Amino acid sequence: MKNAIDQLIEKIKQTNNPTVLGLDPRYHILPTCLTSKYPQTITGACKAILEFNQELINATYDIIPAVKPQIAFYEMFGVEGIQTFQKTCEYAKQKGMIVIADSKRGDIGSTAEGYSSAFLGKTTIGQQQHSIFDVEFITLNPYQGIDAIKPFLEDAKKYGKGMFILLKTSNPSSSEIQDLITNKGTTIYQEVAKLVNQWGQDLIGENGYSAVSAVVGATQPIQLQELRQILPHTYFLIPGYGAQGGKAKDIALGFDSKGLGGIVNASRSLMCAYQAENWKQQYTQEQFAQATRQEAIRMRDELNQAIQENIKKQ
Repeated sequence: MKNAIDQLIEKIKQTNNPTVLGLDPRYHILPTCLTSKYPQTITGACKAILEFNQELINATYDIIPAVKPQIAFYEMFGVEGIQTFQKTCEYAKQKGMIVIADSKRGDIGSTAEGYSSAFLGKTTIGQQQHSIFDVEFITLNPYQGIDAIKPFLEDAKKYGKGMFILLKTSNPSSSEIQDLITNKGTTIYQEVAKLVNQWGQDLIGENGYSAVSAVVGATQPIQLQELRQILPHTYFLIPGYGAQGGKAKDIALGFDSKGLGGIVNASRSLMCAYQAENWKQQYTQEQFAQATRQEAIRMRDELNQAIQENIKKQ
């Protein structure tokens, strides 16, 4: 059984595209051609969101290897929102895409076991085991230590799944905690990097990368380059491209000499491509999915060029 990181790398190679489509569908960003089809109710909003997600997946599944639905944008609609999250994950998997559940779980003990059972493992009822969300990856917050990570490690080994652990994030205030100097003279994020490396030793796959991966923001190029050098077996989920200001030339610093090592998330710039200046003259709002496809191709080509230029410098 290939572990999750090998599955992801295989899809990246197949599509020649180190990107992930972030599905963070706030109702107000949906085109009116969708929102006008359904009542302005929780049920109607969830139907519009699901159709939006499915159309974006239909338009990109052959050129983008993975999707990353952020669960907060579904939880805000309650039970029906969670059902929409699950249906989105299932639909993406049916289309052959890798699914990264962006839920940033980080609790301990039986609570962590429950989260892991829902996303990576199985829920046991009597003699039967049931897969719930059954995604390939989940994002995790490590700040309660190994107690918060251990159940996910166990399920990752058992079911061939993986995780992306918050390491150096893209938000401006991340430095308030992550850059603090410890009594060892290192930063907190550097100490977390050591733990990520340690936790991932038993889950290194055939491509030399561990299924215990890390989140490192595109807006932190110096740290991205530093962490690439000290974490040779850790794959990076790199948020912050596009709307948050991350540049392709900076993101390329997170990749290795083979052009692997990172997958770059874009949410707003892909989902809302139909509103962007360079596409809205070519595509109507009814063609929102086609605009997303064209922006995905543009992003892919820009990143690949920057990665190849960085390889030449190594």
